[in-house]
Amino acid sequence: MNKKLNTRQANRERRRVRVRARVSGTAECPRLNVFRSLTGVFLQLIDDESGKTVASINSKKVVVKGQEVGEKKGKTAVSYVSGKLLAEKALALGIKKVVFDRAGYKYHGRLAAVAEGAREAGLKF
Repeated sequence: MNKKLNTRQANRERRRVRVRARVSGTAECPRLNVFRSLTGVFLQLIDDESGKTVASINSKKVVVKGQEVGEKKGKTAVSYVSGKLLAEKALALGIKKVVFDRAGYKYHGRLAAVAEGAREAGLKF
């Protein structure tokens, strides 16, 4: 690999590997994985034992109009609603508890909004 040692991507990759060493999902308690891009947030519930995605949601298909988002606006509001919708999907599948995989991102902003929305909709972390 011809990467510099201290680029943003390399640092995030190191943090991601550290987090994944401790976090693993099961069928009863899947891993809530978050991928944050410039334009949106992608959420997945993953069962690591079988290697399958249980449920997923893409923030590009989320409509915020008419949703109760409080003081949040923009991408943070979309992330909050995405977390709520994924939690509703999970509860419909009988999943009440998950482990949160922040994938090397700092726990603030859009990631915190995803977690807050999922908790408010009924998921336990």
